Amino acid sequence: MALSRTRTTASTKPAATRSNGGTLQAAKAAQTRSRLLEATVRCIVKHGYANTTTPRVAKEAGLSRGAMMHHFENGAALIKATIIELHEKRLRAFRRAAERPEEHDVDTLVETYWAQVQKPAFIAFHELAVAARTDKELADILLPLQEEFRDRFNAQAHALFPEWGDSPTQFDLAMSLSQTIMEGMAIAVQTGAMDREKVPMMLTHLENQIRAIMPATARATAGKS
Repeated sequence: MALSRTRTTASTKPAATRSNGGTLQAAKAAQTRSRLLEATVRCIVKHGYANTTTPRVAKEAGLSRGAMMHHFENGAALIKATIIELHEKRLRAFRRAAERPEEHDVDTLVETYWAQVQKPAFIAFHELAVAARTDKELADILLPLQEEFRDRFNAQAHALFPEWGDSPTQFDLAMSLSQTIMEGMAIAVQTGAMDREKVPMMLTHLENQIRAIMPATARATAGKS
């Protein structure tokens, strides 16, 4: 019995060690991957897509290029993973905001989305979208991911705002109006095409437009928040 018990203990401990080691290694790999994606976004924001190279990203992340290549075999793989992460962040932020009852108030919802398009993630994505116009390799990566994101975003929006369920056309219009106007404003402010002082007036006008197309059920829900 002692021999059997010893064997059991001996065979169990290495398995536990391997399991713990594997978990730690996976966590470390995930952290390194996250550092690289964040560094890629910072590089795109600071230097532009054309000047974002794998050596520059590795330096920004504080890693060797060899360590980076262990996670991403080439620049295309890194950019693809970055776009996917930008999409996931946007979906998570939208879900967190919409799950709070007060966010269903039009003013708060508009202010929340406006805050999102001020962040580096939006700037980076806009830079990629512009670059993809003349870069076929980038376009081949970006466009399918953008189509997938649009479908997921719309499905999530409909699920998070059931009060608009009887008015899907108005809801799609409200979402498209909000995204188009605020993203366009963000770009205009970044490029100097619009004075930032005009932003509050524009956002108020957008809020009024959304209220004008809100169904009664959505207005009632917003009024309770």
